[in-house]
Amino acid sequence: VQVVESGGGLVQAGGSLRLTCTTSGIVYGDYAIGWFRQAPGKEREGVAYINTQGRTYYRDSVKGRFTISSDNAKNTVWLQMNSLKPDDTAVYYCAVQMVALWDMSPDEYDYWGQGTQVTVSS
Repeated sequence: VQVVESGGGLVQAGGSLRLTCTTSGIVYGDYAIGWFRQAPGKEREGVAYINTQGRTYYRDSVKGRFTISSDNAKNTVWLQMNSLKPDDTAVYYCAVQMVALWDMSPDEYDYWGQGTQVTVSS
């Protein structure tokens, strides 16, 4: 299974970015995709989650600003990020949970992308 993220960049506070996660090698299953982020000196944290039934989860700090969506036929998941804040600055990772557990613990994810940098300036 391969996971590739794209779409990061530099944006001013209040701006928007859309991250894309493309997977390959997942043939079949009730899997889930999670977006995580890690800022310098901080632990990796779960941001948003979507499973193959379209059920979603968001951490409190991004609710109402971020939206996760997917196209299973295209093996693609997006994270639309609006009203960005400097605190959102981090490397964002996409990860695959091969058996959906409704869990955003990083240890429960099986495959990871290389990450994409998101920087929000004040």
